[in-house]
Amino acid sequence: MTRLELTVDDHLKQEADDLFASLGLDTPTAIRIFLQASIAHAGIPFAVQQRGIPEDLMETVHDSRMGKNLHGPFDSAEEAVASMLED
Repeated sequence: MTRLELTVDDHLKQEADDLFASLGLDTPTAIRIFLQASIAHAGIPFAVQQRGIPEDLMETVHDSRMGKNLHGPFDSAEEAVASMLED
């Protein structure tokens, strides 16, 4: 067995303890469930997203990470902005 230690805000810990207790769990058991679900899903077992960021901007970020729909290189910031404003 490996011991896992982490530091969290006291208020967060108390809220989590209260929530898990209401579900009949203790916090270490809930964390083990999360880890097992993450492995079963091969990722975080729920959607992780940033709120308030427009979908088209998120698509642009995704494209840039994937190396798609890129233009340039540009010699200046002005050239880059001008390219973005072109229709």
